Amino acid sequence: MALFKIDGNDNLINIKEQPFKLEKEIQNLTEKNLNSIFDLEFVKTEFSINSFRIDTLAFDKEAGTFVIIEYKRDKNFSVIDQGYAYLSLMLNNKADFILEYNENAKGTLKRNDVDWSQSRVVFISPSFTTYQKEAINFKDLPIELWEIKRYDNHTVNFNQIKTSGAQESVKTISRQDKTIENVTKEIKVFTESDHLKNGNPEIQELYEKVKESIINLDDNISTQAKKQTIGFKIDNNIFCDIVVLAKSLKLYLNLKSGDLKDEKNITRDVSNVGHWGNGSYEIKMKDTEDLEYILSLIKQSIRMNKK
Repeated sequence: MALFKIDGNDNLINIKEQPFKLEKEIQNLTEKNLNSIFDLEFVKTEFSINSFRIDTLAFDKEAGTFVIIEYKRDKNFSVIDQGYAYLSLMLNNKADFILEYNENAKGTLKRNDVDWSQSRVVFISPSFTTYQKEAINFKDLPIELWEIKRYDNHTVNFNQIKTSGAQESVKTISRQDKTIENVTKEIKVFTESDHLKNGNPEIQELYEKVKESIINLDDNISTQAKKQTIGFKIDNNIFCDIVVLAKSLKLYLNLKSGDLKDEKNITRDVSNVGHWGNGSYEIKMKDTEDLEYILSLIKQSIRMNKK
């Protein structure tokens, strides 16, 4: 993608890409800004275990799971084979990963604090081949590809390679590979479809209307299905979570108690109540009657969570 800057005469001046010479450059930049880029906690660089060396070990506090990050400049590797090898390593050495966190990170993890079913691997590279991009075209693959570009105006772009509406499950190839089969038994990647199964047809339709309305609020909004919720993100920050129930939706706004202006008092403060979503405010929806007003509340959360 070509980038340009506008000079004083409205002329476009091309911003040239400044390639990375070494993988270590990408690694150092990512590790230093891990929270800003991925909302992850840094644990360890060059974590060695058995015959493997993990470039970056991180922890996702929201999901309660470890994330392995690998950096690549060459294109001669299989994202599937390497990704599942790392996941298998993790699942077979859980105690070592917890010990590494407790020795290096802020805080302490107990065995039950980690949700191993949400583990994932992230590959970061200046570019991926068409074959590598097609290799992740499964709806439930615990592997992410991110392309990184650096430009000569001191700008860096991280772009996730998205699957093209994948419907196939990775389970279709797991029987051909014992490592993939064993990892798939323990790791579960959730999709919107998994959550929508909880709702009746009317609620499924309501979710689609709410989703479309939220997505249209800003060009940078994306969705991320997790174990208990479907998160709506802007600039990598979740501003709203949705829980699909049999006869209703529950929306959670990622705002602290007292930060929301709700003149109609349709929200519930759940800051002192256990709940799955982020933030202190819950909205229960059974129809679209208050949709426009609810969107005005969601906009407040977007403004607070936009970087």
